[in-house]
Amino acid sequence: MPKAEEANLPGPMTEWLNGTVFMESLWTEAEKWLLVAVLGLEMVIGVVGNCLVLLVKAMCRGQFCCRYWLPFISLTLSDLGCSLLIISGSLLALLTGGQRSPWCEAVSLLKFAFITSSIGSIALLCLQRLIGRASTESAVFAVIVAACSASWATGVVFGSVPVVYAWIRYDRAEMLCAVFWESSYSDMLFYIVCAFSICIFLPFLVILFCSVLSASGCNSDHEADLSAVTPLLVASYVFCYTPFTVSELILLGRLDLSPAPDWLRTLSSVMSYLDCGLNPLIYCSHQDFREAGLALLWTKRKPQSEPVLTAITKHEL
Repeated sequence: MPKAEEANLPGPMTEWLNGTVFMESLWTEAEKWLLVAVLGLEMVIGVVGNCLVLLVKAMCRGQFCCRYWLPFISLTLSDLGCSLLIISGSLLALLTGGQRSPWCEAVSLLKFAFITSSIGSIALLCLQRLIGRASTESAVFAVIVAACSASWATGVVFGSVPVVYAWIRYDRAEMLCAVFWESSYSDMLFYIVCAFSICIFLPFLVILFCSVLSASGCNSDHEADLSAVTPLLVASYVFCYTPFTVSELILLGRLDLSPAPDWLRTLSSVMSYLDCGLNPLIYCSHQDFREAGLALLWTKRKPQSEPVLTAITKHEL
């Protein structure tokens, strides 16, 4: 991280200590504690919900139909990682006023990797649902595995570029470390266009294409399969990540390299975190999955042995 006088950071800076930037608060005290409550709730729901989803998928596989398990597992791991690492990092930064390097750079990298893997997993789920059972055969499934791995890898690669070129700064509005541009509009334009085209726009085209064909009745999946919740997952992702996309487009349209308004950047973080907690609730909208989860949580264990008659006492009348 640069020295305090060299850090081109938005908003006033009050203190620089041991590699941590402490900023003047962007919100009133009431607004700050409201954000703390919201982030804390999102973190708890995301961690608990996604852990339970993994538990149900591992222990109750025979109680519900899930043919396309790979994108579901990838999406759940992405949501769990975001809830456990990114939301907790934002919550801590909100309480302390900054983030310490190298955690600052790691958070920025991981957030982009989780965003990319999430939309990649949903795109693969839409594709498998469209293809049907043929997508679970060895040759096609190998391609699915490679594509799923590529979605994680591209997220890590594009998330690493700003770290390597030292474009990462703590953003008090986003409540985590993010990319800030200081001098070159051409560099920003090239990076954002490449990142969005490969990591976001391409999977979105796959989602759109598969969703249109599925809606027209081209897929052969039965509603009993867990993949029936795919349209809800798509709608949730689009809804939650729209503020993030809008804020990036605003940045792209400003030649002076000024970021989107503070309120929009804050909203983009809160909404993107919300998606991690909504997905487990969407899984539970599927009846078989919900019943399997409830059975796992509430069914009492059988006694170790049946009661055995050992004696009879006869009472004289």
